[in-house]
Amino acid sequence: MKKLKIKVCGMREPKNIQALALLPIDYMGFIFYEKSARYTPSLPPVTIPDAIQKTGVFVNAEKTIIEERIAQGLQAVQLHGRETPTFCEKVKTPQIEVIKAFGIDPDTAWKTLEPYVGVIDYFLFDTNSPQHGGTGRVFDWDLLKAYPYDIPYFLSGGLDLVNLPQALALDDERMIGLDINSKFEVQPGLKDIEKIQQALKIIRHE
Repeated sequence: MKKLKIKVCGMREPKNIQALALLPIDYMGFIFYEKSARYTPSLPPVTIPDAIQKTGVFVNAEKTIIEERIAQGLQAVQLHGRETPTFCEKVKTPQIEVIKAFGIDPDTAWKTLEPYVGVIDYFLFDTNSPQHGGTGRVFDWDLLKAYPYDIPYFLSGGLDLVNLPQALALDDERMIGLDINSKFEVQPGLKDIEKIQQALKIIRHE
């Protein structure tokens, strides 16, 4: 099995960030969406290893706001709103990866993703919700069998220590990574580092 990328999202507290940065993860997410319980107004002033991609999460934000956060040190941008392919293309640069998130449910029309093919780096598939993620709920992963494109994706939405083995068993080479968040928290924005260590052992088959 290929090595999956691990993204931990919703970070906010400096000491918690420092502890997480010691673990072998690939992406660390910071949510710049004011309605989120994990909202942070700016990138916390914490040194993070270059091997970890600092990722800003936005929902229908102005391009200037995203550019301000990029200037603070982001390497990736995750867009959770109604951002168009043209908007994504304007945000993406050789230095900035773009991850476009979509909420998945039985009514998902995969055809709506086609305009993003060739524009973004990755999709992120989360449980469909009005609050744009962070629900801690799992969607029906069987729906991914109908995903028709070659763009790699992160799996998100309610991943925990119990269902991680089932996620790892999904037979899809396009699943490039796992996004973990609410099920690994002491409270919103504060991660349980020990639980994340357990998750990494499961994922890495240690």
